[in-house]
Amino acid sequence: MSNTLQRILIVVESGEIRISDHGYDELSEDNIFAREVIVGIREAIVIEDYPYYPKGPCVLVLQRDGASKPIHVVWGIPRNADSPAVVVAAYRPDPDKWTNDFLRRKR
Repeated sequence: MSNTLQRILIVVESGEIRISDHGYDELSEDNIFAREVIVGIREAIVIEDYPYYPKGPCVLVLQRDGASKPIHVVWGIPRNADSPAVVVAAYRPDPDKWTNDFLRRKR
């Protein structure tokens, strides 16, 4: 597990969670419930880790919704802060752009 995801899990467990405007838009577009994303982080698998992203450390993870369908979620923590954990983006990955396990981009 990445250090970024470990930090985010600690913050999520404390209840300090925020969903960005962009995150809300994507949740709505793909019919994903915020609760599924928040609860699902416990089983998240890291796809890409961006510990030095300019806006703050973030990580792209694979999660599952209540029906076990794949969801990609970008979680982050604002730069120079310890919280909140922010859902930056969440979407259903396009099978044409991702490998069958949804962990790697197709080339």
